[in-house]
Amino acid sequence: MGKQKQLVMSRFFAPKPKTPDNPSPPPPPTTSPSPKIAATVSFSPAKRKLLSNQLTTASKKPKLSPHTHNPIPSLHQKFLDKLLEPTPIETQQPSPSIKALKKYTPLEQQVVDLKNQYPDVLLMVEVGYKYRFFGEDAGIAARVLGIYAHIDHNFLTASIPTVRLNVHVRRLVKAGYKVGVVKQTETAAIKAHGENRAGPFCRGLSALYTKATLEAAEDMGGGVEDGCGGENNYLCCVVEKNLLVEENKDCGKIETRFDVKIGMVAVEISTGDVVYGEFDDGIMRSGLEALVLSLAPAELLLGEPLSKPTEKLLLSYAGPASNVRVEHVSRDCFSEGGALAEVMSLYEYLGEDKLVDDGKRMAEMSGREKHHPAIEGIMNMPDLAVQALALTIRHLKQFGFERILCNEASFRPVSSNIEMNLSANTLQQLEILRNNSDGSETGSLLHVLSNTLTIYGSRLLRHWVTHPLCDRNLIHARLDAVSEILGSMSSCKASRTVGEHDEEGYQTATVHHDLYFLLSSVLTTLGRLPDIQRGITRIFHRTATPKEFVAVIEGILYAGKQLQRLHIEDQSSVTDVRRSVQSVLLRTLISTASSSSVVHTAAKLLSSVSKEAAEQGDLLNLVIIRDGQFPEVATARKAVQLAEENLDSLMHLYRKQLRNRNLEFTSISGVTHLIELPLDVKVPLDWVKVNSTKKTVRYHPPEVLSALDQFQVAKEELMIICQTTWDSFLRGFGKYYLEFQAAIQALAALDCLHSLATLSKAKNYVRPTFVDDSEPAQIDICSGRHPVLEIILHDTFVPNDTKLNADGEYCQIVTGPNMGGKSCYIRQVALISIMAQVGSFVPASSCKLHVLDGVYTRMGASDSIQQGRSTFLEELNEASNILHKCTHRSLVIIDELGRGTSTHDGEAIAYATLHHLLEQKKSMVLFVTHYPKISEIKARFPGSVGAYHVSYLTSKKTADDATDSSSAAGEDVTYLYKLVPGICERSFGFKVAELAQLPSSCIRRATLMAARLEAAESGKLGDDKERMRFIDQQDADQISESTPMANEFRELLLDINSAVAGTLDCDGPRFYERILNARERARELLTKFLPSGSHS
Repeated sequence: MGKQKQLVMSRFFAPKPKTPDNPSPPPPPTTSPSPKIAATVSFSPAKRKLLSNQLTTASKKPKLSPHTHNPIPSLHQKFLDKLLEPTPIETQQPSPSIKALKKYTPLEQQVVDLKNQYPDVLLMVEVGYKYRFFGEDAGIAARVLGIYAHIDHNFLTASIPTVRLNVHVRRLVKAGYKVGVVKQTETAAIKAHGENRAGPFCRGLSALYTKATLEAAEDMGGGVEDGCGGENNYLCCVVEKNLLVEENKDCGKIETRFDVKIGMVAVEISTGDVVYGEFDDGIMRSGLEALVLSLAPAELLLGEPLSKPTEKLLLSYAGPASNVRVEHVSRDCFSEGGALAEVMSLYEYLGEDKLVDDGKRMAEMSGREKHHPAIEGIMNMPDLAVQALALTIRHLKQFGFERILCNEASFRPVSSNIEMNLSANTLQQLEILRNNSDGSETGSLLHVLSNTLTIYGSRLLRHWVTHPLCDRNLIHARLDAVSEILGSMSSCKASRTVGEHDEEGYQTATVHHDLYFLLSSVLTTLGRLPDIQRGITRIFHRTATPKEFVAVIEGILYAGKQLQRLHIEDQSSVTDVRRSVQSVLLRTLISTASSSSVVHTAAKLLSSVSKEAAEQGDLLNLVIIRDGQFPEVATARKAVQLAEENLDSLMHLYRKQLRNRNLEFTSISGVTHLIELPLDVKVPLDWVKVNSTKKTVRYHPPEVLSALDQFQVAKEELMIICQTTWDSFLRGFGKYYLEFQAAIQALAALDCLHSLATLSKAKNYVRPTFVDDSEPAQIDICSGRHPVLEIILHDTFVPNDTKLNADGEYCQIVTGPNMGGKSCYIRQVALISIMAQVGSFVPASSCKLHVLDGVYTRMGASDSIQQGRSTFLEELNEASNILHKCTHRSLVIIDELGRGTSTHDGEAIAYATLHHLLEQKKSMVLFVTHYPKISEIKARFPGSVGAYHVSYLTSKKTADDATDSSSAAGEDVTYLYKLVPGICERSFGFKVAELAQLPSSCIRRATLMAARLEAAESGKLGDDKERMRFIDQQDADQISESTPMANEFRELLLDINSAVAGTLDCDGPRFYERILNARERARELLTKFLPSGSHS
């Protein structure tokens, strides 16, 4: 509230403008937009008068003016008059012409012009040693950054120190804003000698920052503050086309399950990764949802027009909690080939830029346009993907990052024949990337597999996990690499002890020792360095600092030299037996990362830069001049040297003039080349006194001022030339970028393989075996374990076997009690299959698989209200997606399909879905259900379907447990978590109710209701005799002693027992009478305690 009061009071105590000598009629009130004020006060005229009287009644008698004898108003009275006076804006609307009379300061006028030019950007304006926010931007900055905002002249303003720019930009960007930094484009020395010497500093927008561009931008340093550094930050552009409209035009109305064709391009600007694709999608946009979850973009670029389902899905992903930035752009300008022309214009422009020799530019341009490999790739891209690429190029031009889209090697399709695309349901329900409890990575499959030592290795492993391989040869290549690293880990000790005695016998073992420890040492060292993958991309964007450049290139050089010790390139002609590394994939990756070309280029680049100057940020002495390099810098340095020598030569003149041989220039508080003399020394009149002390006076002679001025101008020119040279030096790195990028990708892949080998060693995993593609689809897992729960439960996890074969039993119907382990079992089968195709060893004693083309899941119950989807619609949508996409080489796991509707409808839909999978698709299926009747489908598919359940043990409660109010279920259940053949008829839901601590009365009532429903289902309540049998069969332990119903039923049962026991002692009519009385009493109790209609 204190800030609001200060804002309000600043209006009343603002300085008043000076009145001119010749007063003119006062201008009408201005209408420029006043700054936003947190609190205002307004009163009606009557209340204003009443309040004024109340506030002034008790005041002291005012003082009288000695000249006019009128009362002199006090400061408090002035405040009240100002507070209570009517506001002109409330009484009349100002005219537009008045707004033009508002006068801005020169700085404010610059801000207004910049804001008109960039209306959607939050501007940070460099003013001296601070960055200032103005107007609405100041209010946003105050709220997000927690800084103070106040009124200054015409605007609300706030500021931060320049040294904190990096931190505050990241915080604003993380909050989802587009931030622009406005810097001074001239220094004080240049301004003093320019045409603008009397005006304000010239300013311009120097950098733009968003979540997708932050890590590649200038002055950000590629840091990892606020969690922005390690994760991918994709910019994803989405466009679409209606399929139904196009088909209706050509061939009439056609029934199809797809209604749109979606095109997309996702760019990771800080790493250079570009993903593109075009695909058909249905009304639920399941394909788009899977893509968004897999990429997790930080920014969305929506090419309008978009359909409502597409826009709703994307906006729900970019909800308030996500801070994902969304920008809408129109693609109307890209009709009739405009998109392709936009893309081609970029390649033509950058094609010129890549030619170093200016004389060859015009001669070679036409040939480059025709044979540029990137242009050929663009011509083969789908139409909608080209439109998305054109929108992305236009968007990135404002940041200066469009060059990243010209590296054809960085493009990869969103789907391919060698990778499996996991659906959104699979990623979420199997907890591949994040757990379902708090949404963090802890407890996910990625968290278990990730033992990487570098940031770029962890990013690549994320892609591996979400895109398992579908090519058997590629899977074997990864498994061979992991096996070799794992073997070197286990044989290091033997190689150390025995390798010295027998050179020939243990040569291979010793080299294996070097392989593992060499990889570990290289990756550990690289993990301590900055993110070199983003570093080389920042060098490519020319935004890297000299210190970052040296660190990145030194890291690549170090890794290359260390890996060259394995002599992979030297062993290309050596036989397989004598090679130090046997795995083909390992040899390829190591040779790429340690390429002699990369090592030579890295050493050459480092030889041109002074490491000491880079560490200190000394741009003037950064480049090393040798062999005629950097002639402009050499000339500028010579000019600075001559100017400095000219300054120093003046000292000889002053020594003679003042007859002081020991006279020297001195510097005080940043002022250089001062002549310090005692007070009694006389100096020429044209000497300028700068400052003095009690004993000395410091002067600047006019010759020194002139020479110093020339020296400062020479230094400023050198700074500009050095900055231009550094920018040109970084630009020249562009021709090496792809080679260095390939080397770092190889290092990332080595990190992933090293991570998988480390995990396999620590958790005692086994290598999976993949059968030939010609064999039938099958999954044969012995003692399989859940990779995540195994870590949580340690040694108490119960393993299970799985045997599915397309030529035999390829479907398992799994039943069992609630919380018995059904979902855990089917999840572990799916996770083991995915891990195997990623290239990892698996948690089992043995594993034999066929290469799957997809893993599809339908598990859990959830709705999506923001997208208009009910729980049951979500279930059926997931089931529909499975039925349309799965094949005979797919694994399908379905958990409790049909739970979102009535029992009969749900059971029927579950049965029909399973029947379709078995008859039409012949996929390998794990089907969990609480509907035992579904197991009757075995008769329709003999030998193909097996019925199983998770085993358990039951026991009657003890006497102590029976007296407990929560023991309504009547028996204890011990879960064994072991899958065994057979159907389980019971679900033991009341045990879960006890665990959930439902009130005991609810559990007792539910127990009786369940018994009634089961009896009614089996037709046991047909007459009174059967009704009495039903009541007699109720376990007395399930009914508390304190309930009236229990007491009355107990008395009835005792009467019946006594009547039966006394049949020998009484005659027939009396026995018959006692039975009739019991019957009437039973009728009364049923009417009293059971709902109407259940005992008719």
